[in-house]
Amino acid sequence: MVSRADRGPLADWFWTIDRYFLAAFILLMGIGFMLSFAASPPVAERLGLDSFHFVERHAVFIVPSLMVMIGLSFMTPRQVRRAAIILLAVSLLMMVMALFFGVEVKGSRRWVSIGSFSIQPSEFMKPAFVVVCAWLFAEHARQPEIPGNLFAIILFGIVAALLVAQPDLGQTILTAVVWGGMFFMAGMPWLWIMVLGAVGIVGFASAYYMLPHVTGRIDRFLTGEGDTFQVDTARDAIIRGDWFGQGPGEGIVKRIIPDSHTDFIFSVAAEEFGILFCMLLVLIFAFIVLRGLGHSFKERNDFARFAVAGLVLQIGIQSMINIGVNLELLPAKGMTLPLISYGGSSMIAICVTAGFILALTRHRPEKRAQERSLFRIAGVPAE
Repeated sequence: MVSRADRGPLADWFWTIDRYFLAAFILLMGIGFMLSFAASPPVAERLGLDSFHFVERHAVFIVPSLMVMIGLSFMTPRQVRRAAIILLAVSLLMMVMALFFGVEVKGSRRWVSIGSFSIQPSEFMKPAFVVVCAWLFAEHARQPEIPGNLFAIILFGIVAALLVAQPDLGQTILTAVVWGGMFFMAGMPWLWIMVLGAVGIVGFASAYYMLPHVTGRIDRFLTGEGDTFQVDTARDAIIRGDWFGQGPGEGIVKRIIPDSHTDFIFSVAAEEFGILFCMLLVLIFAFIVLRGLGHSFKERNDFARFAVAGLVLQIGIQSMINIGVNLELLPAKGMTLPLISYGGSSMIAICVTAGFILALTRHRPEKRAQERSLFRIAGVPAE
């Protein structure tokens, strides 16, 4: 046990970190590793690989992911901002490279191969983009003469253009919703709300009429006609699981779901562990979002307030999209369930997000001193 009397970096980290956040993130990683045993062996066998090929790779990615999350949580807000700027610049450059030299998967160029590893730059772009935009919004709120909002709009336009070019409409929508939420928190004028809303409607309509794969997915969702095998099978797995599931290793429907270890791992969890277990998963994600928003509402530093809110919204909305697709509430979209689905880029990138959240929500001495000073100025007794 770390003593409160210890003044070393580790003790300072342990007593200032939000341990509820930390426990929630580690719990999700543990659940994801457990579910990889249930979801990935059938996929590996269909590909002619060893049954536990994806389980072993999942385990390999857990170690660096934890190291990234814990390492970033030691950062100060200024260091978080600087790290995000560097990460965003590298990610955008790699997204441009992916368009010309990337690996094409199912008609999209989202991956860059580095040796034996493949990286999806857009996954790392998301947390960095949130933090940089939070900084721009905060600078404009602090000094209105600084065109922070304008720079944030330009940056969003660049990111959205690169995502659409891949094409990746789902990530574009996710990024737009999170960015819009932060802009709203920063005091977005009603004129901008109407303008950006109109742009969003026009963009969505254009994607429907100009991108055949988007047209196909939306039409299949609305009419139920065409190739709906994967979503129908995922629904059958959820129904078969009922409230308490069939038991570990007893899933049958999961064996024929093509992406059971990634986009449809929620359905596998429902079949083997039941709807009540899935409700627990939803509650963990809801806890992360609500606790993050609670931190944000109490935070007096605009940068930390916008960044924490944006980062937890990113995790929450991404999980909503994944679960919504599994429940046939949304059109099919290849998006992972954070820290649960198989995928090295996704897991490490979500741990970057988690590390930034942990760093920005730490109870630092200078932060407490600033709060006490503000209380004294306001004539309110400090807690």
